[in-house]
Amino acid sequence: MKITGLKTHLYETKNKRVVGDANSPAGRRLQSGLLIEIETDEGLTGYSSAGAGAKPQIESMFNRALKGKDPRNVTGITKQMIDYAFKGGHGGIVNEAIACLDIGLWDLKAKANNEPLWKTLGGLTPKARAYASGLDIPMTDENLKKWYEKMASWGFDGGKLKIGLNQDDDIRRIGIMKDALSVNSKHPLIMIDSNEYWSPKQAIRFISEIEETFDLTWAEEPARRWDFIGLKKVSDGIKTAVCAGENLKTLGDFLPYFHYKSADVIQVSSGIGGVTVAMRLADAAYGFELPITLGGSFGHIHAHMATAIPNFMIMEITQEEPDPCISWDVTFEGGYAIPGNKPGIGVEINRDALENLRVDKTSPHTQASPFGRRPGAGLYQVPPSKEERANAKKLNS
Repeated sequence: MKITGLKTHLYETKNKRVVGDANSPAGRRLQSGLLIEIETDEGLTGYSSAGAGAKPQIESMFNRALKGKDPRNVTGITKQMIDYAFKGGHGGIVNEAIACLDIGLWDLKAKANNEPLWKTLGGLTPKARAYASGLDIPMTDENLKKWYEKMASWGFDGGKLKIGLNQDDDIRRIGIMKDALSVNSKHPLIMIDSNEYWSPKQAIRFISEIEETFDLTWAEEPARRWDFIGLKKVSDGIKTAVCAGENLKTLGDFLPYFHYKSADVIQVSSGIGGVTVAMRLADAAYGFELPITLGGSFGHIHAHMATAIPNFMIMEITQEEPDPCISWDVTFEGGYAIPGNKPGIGVEINRDALENLRVDKTSPHTQASPFGRRPGAGLYQVPPSKEERANAKKLNS
């Protein structure tokens, strides 16, 4: 089998609900996507996805590292992609391109085996514990309650709330989430995520106050991603576990975390160098007796990966309903994500929807973090402005 071609599709779609975090409290509904297809001479096609900005890097890396090769040699091809990017480093958009192509290659490898990815990876039981993650700072209390009640109706007994800008609001809204999820457990898992908005000392102060009311499972990104000393300070200063890692990109980035024991729960994703690198990072964490949590992913590919990670703890569900351009072979039952038996990663493209939503160029505010880092981050809390609240209110309606 040989790789023969690459197709890319840019599109924009509207979320059914408003999303945002401490860095984007105004919220948004419009988002963009880049679907790719890796074609072969045997008629099999591998699917994957990335941010719109990665398109030039994906095309360049495809021509250099993938074209003409056997996709079943995925780990070797991914190593070669990383080696090609050695001098300039393989973080940022380069990493996103490598991750996107790696996922497409694993899709092809599993399809060549005529089995789902979880079997190709060596998983035993197709079942992964999951929690609901609302990306919910812009949501009204009423909509927050409705959304977590909906997720609870699917069996979820854990949730993660975006926090960081106002302590009174955060404590009240954690209670709303907990009450909604309590139908499935007297002690639902409660995660909080301040998205690197706090300094270590702020994090210790605010989280310690929250701990007086709630039993927290973890506090995610309570300090800057590269501040391994600050993260360790937070971990030592609170009862709650510190979760971090989703915004790191290489094994080298994680080495200080392991050496200094900066995080109690290591967060990786297929966006970190694809399936290949994410699984290696999970193995490295296993060597340090650290649990792995998996973030959101294209087509819920993490449900497949989780089955083959011995130190897997729980995975994030941010997109409860399929993107209009794709369908996926993963279902949710009893608080678990259950990958099916379709060959590959189980993603299929809705061609009609893709054609209707196709764009030549994406809008500026459709990227994963369109507003950058919020003013006051690491210094002091800046509550949402009147304009931001008004925009969020408009999007909630």
